[in-house]
Amino acid sequence: MGDLAGNAAQIARLTRQAYAQGARVVVTPELALTGYPPEDLLLRPAFLQASAAALKQLAHDLSDLPELALVVGHPLGLAAAEAPRIASTQQAVACNAASLLRGGVVEATYCKHELPNYQVFDERRYFAPGDQPVVFEAGGTHFGINICEDAWLPHAPRMARAAGAQVLLVLNASPYHRGKTAERERVMRERCLENGMALVASQMVGGQDEIVFDGASFVLDRAGELVARSPQFVEDILRVDVTGGEVLKQTPAHVAPLKSDHAEVYAALVLGVHDYLGKNGFPGALIGLSGGADSALVLAIAVDALGADKVRAVMMPSQYTAQMSLDDAAEMAQRLGVRYDVLPITPLFETFRTTLAPLLHEHPGDTTLENIQARIRGTLLMGLSNNSGRIVLTTGNKSEMAMGYATLYGDMAGGFAVIKDVTKTLVWELARWRNAHAAAMGEAEVIPQRIITRAPSAELRADQTDQDSLPPYDVLDGILQRYMEQDERVETVLAAGYARADVERVVHLLKLSEYKRRQAPPGIRVTHRAFGRDWRYPITSKFRESF
Repeated sequence: MGDLAGNAAQIARLTRQAYAQGARVVVTPELALTGYPPEDLLLRPAFLQASAAALKQLAHDLSDLPELALVVGHPLGLAAAEAPRIASTQQAVACNAASLLRGGVVEATYCKHELPNYQVFDERRYFAPGDQPVVFEAGGTHFGINICEDAWLPHAPRMARAAGAQVLLVLNASPYHRGKTAERERVMRERCLENGMALVASQMVGGQDEIVFDGASFVLDRAGELVARSPQFVEDILRVDVTGGEVLKQTPAHVAPLKSDHAEVYAALVLGVHDYLGKNGFPGALIGLSGGADSALVLAIAVDALGADKVRAVMMPSQYTAQMSLDDAAEMAQRLGVRYDVLPITPLFETFRTTLAPLLHEHPGDTTLENIQARIRGTLLMGLSNNSGRIVLTTGNKSEMAMGYATLYGDMAGGFAVIKDVTKTLVWELARWRNAHAAAMGEAEVIPQRIITRAPSAELRADQTDQDSLPPYDVLDGILQRYMEQDERVETVLAAGYARADVERVVHLLKLSEYKRRQAPPGIRVTHRAFGRDWRYPITSKFRESF
C-alpha cells in the first residue's frame, strides 16, 4: 500500500516479462499502482498527486514497447485536468480508475461505475462514480474495461458491449472470504452469457491489514466456459490468446485447480500473516503457547508463513496449568523446530495477589485473579516484543471474541490477531486438516492429537473448562453464524432448533462485549462478516431484541 515507486517498478517488470512472452494487452488488478484499499490516504492531496506522477512515469518507462496496451488501475483525483466527466456531483475526491497506457501516454481513462458500500467496502466515502464506457482496439479485437463491482452487476458490462466491446477486461481487488473464489467465477459467467462477451478477470493477490486477496485470476470465453485460471494466493502471469472476440482454448490447458475449503482458509491465514509482518517490517513473531488448540494453530500458521527461525514460542505456566499442557506445548514446539522458553508466572501472580489483597472484595463470579494471570502473560510477551522487535500474535478465536471470553491487556495484548475470524469449531477443523496435509505430504503431524481432542480450558482456576460458562462450541458457533454473520432474526434462530436460554446468552454476551472488540488488534478476515470493518455496533446502546 502506497509504495508507488515499488508498485510501478513491479508492474513494469512483469509487463516486460509478459510482452516477451508475446502479450500485447496487459491488465493489472484494481488500484494496482497504489494498493487497495487506500482508505483515507485518498484524502491527502499529496497522495493523489504522487499517484498521477507515478502513472505518467510508468507510461513513459514502457514507451519503448511497440504495440503494447497496458491497462493499469489507479486513483484519479477529480481536480486532474484529464479526469473524465463523472455521473455525480457528490463531494468525492477521486474516481477509482483504470487507464490505458500506450505509446508513452495515457490514451484513455475509465472510472468505475458501481461503488460498493457494504461489508469491508467504503468506496462512496472517497470516489465519485463514472458513467461512460471505454473501449479500445488492439490486434483486431475490441476490449472494454470494467472495475470489480461493475461486473458484479449487469449495467456496466452491458454498456461496454453496446459500445462495441468483444472482450471485457475486469480489474479486481475482490477481498477473500470462504467460497469467494468460486462465487466470483459464477457471477462473471452470468455476465458472459448475458452479453455473449468473453471476460478476463485480473484479481489482486496478497494481504493488506485485515483483508486478504486470493489471486486466481481467470478467463472465460463468450459461452462462460473457463479457459484459464491462475493459482490461488500466489502471484502469477496468466496468458491467453485472443482472435477477434474469441478466447482460444490453450493446449495444455492452464487451469489451476481450486483448493478445498479448509486448504483455502488455511492458505489465506498463512498469506495474511506473511504479508502483514513482511510489509510492516517485523523481524519475526512471538506466540504465547498454552498447550491448547488455538495457540497451536496460530503457531503452525506462523511457521508456515515465516519459517521456524522467525517464530518464538513462550509457555507461561501457573499453578493451574496441567502437566499435559506443558508436555503438549513442548512437543509441538519441538515438532516445528521453533525456539521455546518457559517462564513460570506463579511468583509474579502471588506478588500481585498479596499487593491487591487489602483492597479486594470477594464476590460470586469474580474474575479478578483469573484476569491478573492473563495480564501477567501479556506483559511478559510485550516485554519480549519490545526487546526483540518481534510482533506478538494473539491467539483468541472468533467464538471467544464474540462472547468476550478474553482479557483486555492480557491474552488480547498483541499486534495481530491471526484467528480473530475463525470460530472454535473451525479451529479444530483446520488443526485436523493441517495434520492430514502433513500426512499426505509424507511428513509427521504438526499438532499433537491430544491438543485437538482435549476439552478446551483457559486454565485460570482449578478444574476449569470453557463450557463452564459458555454453551457447547457447536451450539455457540451455530448461533453466531446465524445471528451475527447472516443477520437472522432471533425468531429464525430459535426456529432452527436452538434452546432459548442458549440464544439469549449468546446474544447478550455478543452485545456486552463490543467494548473489548474495539480494543482488539486487527486480524485476518476469512468470512463475509468479521468483527471490525464488517461489524459496526455502538458500545453504548439500550436496544434489546425481544425473545
